[in-house]
Amino acid sequence: MASIMTIPILLISLFLLFSSYTAAQRFKEAPKFYNSPNCPSIDLTCSPHEVHVAMTLDVTYLRGSMAAILSVLQHSSCPENIIFHFVTAASKIFSTTILNRTLSTSFPYLNFHFYPFDDDSVAGFISTSIRSALDCPLNYARNYMANLLPPCVKKIVYLDSDLILVDDIAKLAATPLPDEAVLAAPEYCNANFSFYFTPTFWSNPSLSLTFAGRRACYFNTGVMVIDLERWRAGDYTRKIEEWMELQKRMRIYELGSLPPFLLVFAGNIGPVDHRWNQHGLGGDNFRGLCRELHPGPVSLLHWSGKGKPWARLDANRACPLDALWAPYDLLETRFSLEV
Repeated sequence: MASIMTIPILLISLFLLFSSYTAAQRFKEAPKFYNSPNCPSIDLTCSPHEVHVAMTLDVTYLRGSMAAILSVLQHSSCPENIIFHFVTAASKIFSTTILNRTLSTSFPYLNFHFYPFDDDSVAGFISTSIRSALDCPLNYARNYMANLLPPCVKKIVYLDSDLILVDDIAKLAATPLPDEAVLAAPEYCNANFSFYFTPTFWSNPSLSLTFAGRRACYFNTGVMVIDLERWRAGDYTRKIEEWMELQKRMRIYELGSLPPFLLVFAGNIGPVDHRWNQHGLGGDNFRGLCRELHPGPVSLLHWSGKGKPWARLDANRACPLDALWAPYDLLETRFSLEV
Protein backbone atom coordinates (compact mmCIF):
# COMPACT_ATOMS: atom_id res chain seq x y z
CA MET A 1 0.00 0.00 0.00
CA ALA A 2 2.79 2.42 0.91
CA SER A 3 4.48 1.97 -2.46
CA ILE A 4 1.16 2.59 -4.26
CA MET A 5 0.60 5.76 -2.26
CA THR A 6 4.01 7.11 -3.29
CA ILE A 7 3.06 7.12 -6.99
CA PRO A 8 0.68 10.14 -6.83
CA ILE A 9 3.14 11.94 -4.58
CA LEU A 10 5.86 11.36 -7.15
CA LEU A 11 3.62 12.59 -9.96
CA ILE A 12 2.74 15.72 -7.99
CA SER A 13 6.43 16.35 -7.30
CA LEU A 14 7.26 16.00 -10.99
CA PHE A 15 4.41 18.33 -11.95
CA LEU A 16 5.61 20.95 -9.46
CA LEU A 17 9.16 20.60 -10.74
CA PHE A 18 8.02 21.02 -14.33
CA SER A 19 5.87 24.03 -13.42
CA SER A 20 8.70 25.74 -11.56
CA TYR A 21 11.12 25.12 -14.42
CA THR A 22 8.81 26.40 -17.16
CA ALA A 23 8.10 29.50 -15.08
CA ALA A 24 11.83 30.13 -14.73
CA GLN A 25 12.81 29.44 -18.36
CA ARG A 26 10.36 30.04 -21.17
CA PHE A 27 11.65 30.45 -24.69
CA LYS A 28 10.26 32.25 -27.73
CA GLU A 29 9.47 30.43 -30.94
CA ALA A 30 12.22 30.88 -33.48
CA PRO A 31 11.38 31.79 -37.07
CA LYS A 32 11.39 29.03 -39.66
CA PHE A 33 14.35 29.07 -42.02
CA TYR A 34 14.10 27.75 -45.58
CA ASN A 35 16.57 26.27 -48.02
CA SER A 36 17.87 28.43 -50.80
CA PRO A 37 16.85 27.30 -54.32
CA ASN A 38 20.17 25.59 -55.06
CA CYS A 39 20.10 23.29 -52.02
CA PRO A 40 20.18 19.55 -52.84
CA SER A 41 17.31 17.30 -51.87
CA ILE A 42 17.64 14.96 -48.89
CA ASP A 43 14.85 12.49 -49.57
CA LEU A 44 16.91 9.54 -48.31
CA THR A 45 17.74 8.80 -44.67
CA CYS A 46 21.36 9.72 -43.97
CA SER A 47 21.69 11.49 -47.31
CA PRO A 48 25.22 12.64 -48.18
CA HIS A 49 23.81 16.15 -48.51
CA GLU A 50 22.82 16.33 -44.83
CA VAL A 51 24.88 18.21 -42.28
CA HIS A 52 24.89 16.35 -38.98
CA VAL A 53 25.38 18.49 -35.88
CA ALA A 54 25.90 16.79 -32.50
CA MET A 55 25.48 18.55 -29.17
CA THR A 56 24.94 17.60 -25.56
CA LEU A 57 21.82 19.05 -23.98
CA ASP A 58 20.91 19.70 -20.36
CA VAL A 59 18.73 22.12 -18.39
CA THR A 60 21.70 24.04 -16.95
CA TYR A 61 23.06 25.10 -20.34
CA LEU A 62 19.79 25.03 -22.29
CA ARG A 63 19.71 28.78 -22.80
CA GLY A 64 23.12 28.65 -24.45
CA SER A 65 22.13 25.65 -26.55
CA MET A 66 19.01 27.40 -27.84
CA ALA A 67 21.09 30.37 -28.96
CA ALA A 68 23.62 28.09 -30.64
CA ILE A 69 20.90 26.24 -32.56
CA LEU A 70 19.31 29.49 -33.72
CA SER A 71 22.67 30.83 -34.92
CA VAL A 72 23.36 27.64 -36.90
CA LEU A 73 19.99 27.83 -38.67
CA GLN A 74 20.05 31.57 -39.26
CA HIS A 75 23.39 31.54 -41.05
CA SER A 76 22.89 28.34 -43.05
CA SER A 77 22.15 28.45 -46.77
CA CYS A 78 20.45 25.03 -46.47
CA PRO A 79 18.98 24.97 -42.93
CA GLU A 80 16.45 22.24 -43.80
CA ASN A 81 19.37 19.91 -44.59
CA ILE A 82 20.75 20.14 -41.04
CA ILE A 83 20.06 17.23 -38.71
CA PHE A 84 20.65 17.83 -35.00
CA HIS A 85 21.66 14.99 -32.71
CA PHE A 86 21.16 15.83 -29.03
CA VAL A 87 22.71 13.68 -26.30
CA THR A 88 21.08 13.88 -22.87
CA ALA A 89 21.77 12.29 -19.49
CA ALA A 90 19.87 9.01 -19.20
CA SER A 91 19.66 9.43 -15.42
CA LYS A 92 17.56 12.59 -15.82
CA ILE A 93 14.50 11.30 -17.64
CA PHE A 94 12.25 14.15 -16.54
CA SER A 95 14.77 16.75 -17.66
CA THR A 96 14.88 15.08 -21.07
CA THR A 97 11.11 15.45 -21.32
CA ILE A 98 11.46 19.16 -20.60
CA LEU A 99 14.24 19.53 -23.16
CA ASN A 100 12.27 17.73 -25.85
CA ARG A 101 9.17 19.84 -25.24
CA THR A 102 11.18 23.08 -25.18
CA LEU A 103 12.91 22.31 -28.48
CA SER A 104 9.68 21.23 -30.16
CA THR A 105 7.95 24.42 -29.05
CA SER A 106 10.70 26.89 -29.97
CA PHE A 107 11.83 25.05 -33.12
CA PRO A 108 8.68 23.26 -34.40
CA TYR A 109 10.29 22.57 -37.79
CA LEU A 110 13.67 21.38 -36.47
CA ASN A 111 14.90 17.98 -37.60
CA PHE A 112 16.38 16.46 -34.46
CA HIS A 113 16.92 13.24 -32.55
CA PHE A 114 17.54 12.51 -28.87
CA TYR A 115 20.00 9.94 -27.54
CA PRO A 116 20.14 8.92 -23.87
CA PHE A 117 23.71 8.79 -22.54
CA ASP A 118 24.46 6.43 -19.65
CA ASP A 119 26.05 9.11 -17.48
CA ASP A 120 26.15 6.86 -14.42
CA SER A 121 28.43 4.36 -16.16
CA VAL A 122 30.99 6.98 -17.19
CA ALA A 123 31.02 8.60 -13.74
CA GLY A 124 33.45 5.93 -12.55
CA PHE A 125 36.04 7.13 -15.08
CA ILE A 126 35.90 10.78 -14.03
CA SER A 127 38.46 12.40 -11.76
CA THR A 128 37.93 15.77 -10.10
CA SER A 129 39.29 18.75 -12.04
CA ILE A 130 40.04 22.41 -11.37
CA ARG A 131 36.38 23.45 -11.88
CA SER A 132 33.38 21.39 -10.76
CA ALA A 133 31.41 22.17 -13.94
CA LEU A 134 34.06 20.25 -15.90
CA ASP A 135 33.30 17.09 -13.91
CA CYS A 136 29.74 16.67 -15.23
CA PRO A 137 29.49 13.25 -16.91
CA LEU A 138 27.70 14.81 -19.89
CA ASN A 139 30.95 16.65 -20.71
CA TYR A 140 32.38 13.24 -21.57
CA ALA A 141 29.57 12.29 -23.95
CA ARG A 142 31.65 13.50 -26.91
CA ASN A 143 33.83 10.42 -26.30
CA TYR A 144 30.84 8.19 -27.11
CA MET A 145 29.22 9.86 -30.13
CA ALA A 146 30.29 7.05 -32.44
CA ASN A 147 28.48 4.56 -30.21
CA LEU A 148 25.35 6.66 -29.68
CA LEU A 149 24.56 7.85 -33.21
CA PRO A 150 23.26 5.55 -35.98
CA PRO A 151 25.93 3.77 -38.08
CA CYS A 152 24.75 5.57 -41.21
CA VAL A 153 25.88 8.89 -39.70
CA LYS A 154 29.45 8.96 -40.93
CA LYS A 155 30.55 12.50 -40.13
CA ILE A 156 29.45 15.09 -37.58
CA VAL A 157 30.18 18.61 -36.49
CA TYR A 158 30.38 18.56 -32.71
CA LEU A 159 29.49 21.84 -30.98
CA ASP A 160 29.51 23.01 -27.38
CA SER A 161 26.52 24.91 -25.96
CA ASP A 162 28.30 28.20 -25.23
CA LEU A 163 28.89 29.41 -28.76
CA ILE A 164 27.26 31.02 -31.78
CA LEU A 165 27.98 30.74 -35.48
CA VAL A 166 28.02 33.75 -37.79
CA ASP A 167 28.81 31.75 -40.92
CA ASP A 168 27.40 28.76 -42.83
CA ILE A 169 28.05 25.54 -40.90
CA ALA A 170 28.15 23.63 -44.21
CA LYS A 171 31.58 25.18 -44.82
CA LEU A 172 32.86 23.74 -41.54
CA ALA A 173 31.21 20.37 -42.20
CA ALA A 174 32.97 20.18 -45.57
CA THR A 175 36.40 20.27 -43.92
CA PRO A 176 38.52 17.55 -45.59
CA LEU A 177 40.16 15.05 -43.26
CA PRO A 178 43.65 13.85 -44.26
CA ASP A 179 44.31 10.12 -44.53
CA GLU A 180 44.10 8.45 -41.11
CA ALA A 181 42.93 11.64 -39.37
CA VAL A 182 39.84 10.99 -37.25
CA LEU A 183 38.94 14.58 -36.48
CA ALA A 184 39.68 18.16 -37.47
CA ALA A 185 39.79 21.27 -35.29
CA PRO A 186 41.65 24.56 -35.08
CA GLU A 187 45.07 24.04 -33.49
CA TYR A 188 46.89 26.54 -31.26
CA CYS A 189 50.57 25.64 -31.35
CA ASN A 190 51.64 28.79 -29.50
CA ALA A 191 49.87 27.58 -26.34
CA ASN A 192 52.02 26.06 -23.61
CA PHE A 193 51.24 22.40 -24.22
CA SER A 194 53.02 21.24 -21.06
CA PHE A 195 50.41 23.17 -19.00
CA TYR A 196 47.74 20.57 -19.76
CA PHE A 197 49.55 17.77 -17.93
CA THR A 198 51.02 17.42 -14.45
CA PRO A 199 54.71 17.12 -13.48
CA THR A 200 53.93 13.47 -12.72
CA PHE A 201 53.15 12.94 -16.39
CA TRP A 202 56.18 14.76 -17.77
CA SER A 203 58.62 13.18 -15.29
CA ASN A 204 57.58 9.66 -16.31
CA PRO A 205 59.49 8.72 -19.50
CA SER A 206 56.98 6.07 -20.55
CA LEU A 207 54.19 8.67 -20.41
CA SER A 208 55.94 11.74 -21.81
CA LEU A 209 57.06 9.69 -24.82
CA THR A 210 53.38 9.52 -25.79
CA PHE A 211 53.94 12.59 -27.96
CA ALA A 212 57.23 11.43 -29.48
CA GLY A 213 57.20 11.92 -33.24
CA ARG A 214 54.03 14.05 -33.05
CA ARG A 215 53.85 17.83 -33.43
CA ALA A 216 51.38 17.95 -30.57
CA CYS A 217 49.43 21.21 -30.22
CA TYR A 218 46.51 22.28 -28.08
CA PHE A 219 43.06 22.18 -29.67
CA ASN A 220 39.70 23.00 -28.16
CA THR A 221 37.24 20.09 -28.12
CA GLY A 222 34.18 22.36 -28.20
CA VAL A 223 34.26 22.57 -32.02
CA MET A 224 35.30 19.47 -33.96
CA VAL A 225 34.59 17.77 -37.26
CA ILE A 226 34.65 14.03 -36.54
CA ASP A 227 34.74 11.08 -38.94
CA LEU A 228 32.64 8.54 -37.02
CA GLU A 229 33.53 5.68 -39.38
CA ARG A 230 37.24 6.07 -38.65
CA TRP A 231 36.50 6.55 -34.96
CA ARG A 232 34.56 3.30 -34.82
CA ALA A 233 37.17 1.39 -36.85
CA GLY A 234 39.97 2.55 -34.54
CA ASP A 235 38.00 2.00 -31.30
CA TYR A 236 38.99 5.47 -30.12
CA THR A 237 36.44 5.49 -27.32
CA ARG A 238 38.39 2.70 -25.65
CA LYS A 239 41.70 4.51 -26.16
CA ILE A 240 40.33 7.58 -24.39
CA GLU A 241 38.94 5.45 -21.57
CA GLU A 242 42.36 3.86 -21.02
CA TRP A 243 43.85 7.28 -20.28
CA MET A 244 40.95 8.08 -17.97
CA GLU A 245 41.56 4.83 -16.10
CA LEU A 246 45.23 5.73 -15.68
CA GLN A 247 44.22 9.16 -14.39
CA LYS A 248 42.28 7.45 -11.61
CA ARG A 249 45.48 5.67 -10.50
CA MET A 250 47.95 8.54 -10.91
CA ARG A 251 47.04 12.18 -11.50
CA ILE A 252 48.43 13.12 -14.90
CA TYR A 253 46.16 16.07 -15.79
CA GLU A 254 43.78 18.62 -14.22
CA LEU A 255 41.42 19.83 -16.94
CA GLY A 256 38.50 17.41 -17.16
CA SER A 257 37.63 15.85 -20.53
CA LEU A 258 40.16 17.77 -22.66
CA PRO A 259 43.49 16.06 -21.81
CA PRO A 260 42.44 12.53 -22.85
CA PHE A 261 41.57 13.94 -26.28
CA LEU A 262 44.99 15.59 -26.49
CA LEU A 263 46.73 12.38 -25.46
CA VAL A 264 44.99 10.39 -28.19
CA PHE A 265 44.74 12.90 -31.03
CA ALA A 266 47.11 15.89 -30.59
CA GLY A 267 49.46 16.09 -33.54
CA ASN A 268 47.31 13.81 -35.69
CA ILE A 269 44.29 15.96 -36.55
CA GLY A 270 43.12 17.76 -39.65
CA PRO A 271 43.55 21.55 -39.84
CA VAL A 272 40.67 24.01 -39.48
CA ASP A 273 41.01 27.77 -39.82
CA HIS A 274 41.02 29.61 -36.47
CA ARG A 275 37.99 31.61 -37.59
CA TRP A 276 35.89 28.53 -36.70
CA ASN A 277 36.69 28.68 -33.01
CA GLN A 278 37.28 32.11 -31.54
CA HIS A 279 37.41 30.48 -28.12
CA GLY A 280 38.20 31.68 -24.61
CA LEU A 281 35.58 34.46 -24.60
CA GLY A 282 34.41 33.21 -21.18
CA GLY A 283 37.80 33.98 -19.66
CA ASP A 284 39.75 31.45 -17.61
CA ASN A 285 38.40 28.65 -15.44
CA PHE A 286 38.60 30.68 -12.24
CA ARG A 287 37.39 34.27 -12.70
CA GLY A 288 35.85 34.36 -16.17
CA LEU A 289 37.14 37.83 -17.02
CA CYS A 290 36.42 39.63 -20.29
CA ARG A 291 38.58 38.85 -23.28
CA GLU A 292 38.99 40.21 -26.78
CA LEU A 293 38.76 38.34 -30.05
CA HIS A 294 41.87 36.76 -31.48
CA PRO A 295 43.20 38.58 -34.58
CA GLY A 296 41.64 37.55 -37.87
CA PRO A 297 38.20 36.80 -39.34
CA VAL A 298 35.39 35.27 -37.29
CA SER A 299 32.94 32.49 -38.20
CA LEU A 300 32.25 31.16 -34.70
CA LEU A 301 32.42 32.80 -31.27
CA HIS A 302 32.96 30.49 -28.31
CA TRP A 303 32.52 31.50 -24.65
CA SER A 304 34.69 28.69 -23.28
CA GLY A 305 35.85 29.38 -19.73
CA LYS A 306 33.94 30.23 -16.58
CA GLY A 307 32.07 33.32 -17.80
CA LYS A 308 28.93 32.66 -19.85
CA PRO A 309 27.28 35.52 -21.75
CA TRP A 310 23.75 34.85 -20.47
CA ALA A 311 24.90 34.85 -16.85
CA ARG A 312 26.91 38.06 -17.26
CA LEU A 313 24.05 39.79 -19.08
CA ASP A 314 21.57 38.82 -16.35
CA ALA A 315 23.96 40.11 -13.68
CA ASN A 316 24.47 43.44 -15.53
CA ARG A 317 28.18 42.65 -15.76
CA ALA A 318 28.31 41.99 -19.49
CA CYS A 319 31.58 42.00 -21.39
CA PRO A 320 31.65 43.90 -24.71
CA LEU A 321 31.53 40.73 -26.82
CA ASP A 322 28.50 39.41 -24.93
CA ALA A 323 26.46 41.88 -26.98
CA LEU A 324 27.16 39.69 -30.02
CA TRP A 325 25.53 36.70 -28.29
CA ALA A 326 22.44 38.59 -27.06
CA PRO A 327 20.52 38.73 -30.42
CA TYR A 328 20.37 34.91 -30.45
CA ASP A 329 18.94 34.65 -26.93
CA LEU A 330 15.46 33.12 -27.17
CA LEU A 331 14.63 33.42 -23.48
CA GLU A 332 11.32 35.18 -22.83
CA THR A 333 12.03 38.23 -20.69
CA ARG A 334 9.69 39.26 -17.90
CA PHE A 335 8.73 42.35 -19.90
CA SER A 336 7.84 40.36 -23.03
CA LEU A 337 5.75 37.95 -20.97
CA GLU A 338 3.77 40.80 -19.44
CA VAL A 339 3.12 42.33 -22.85
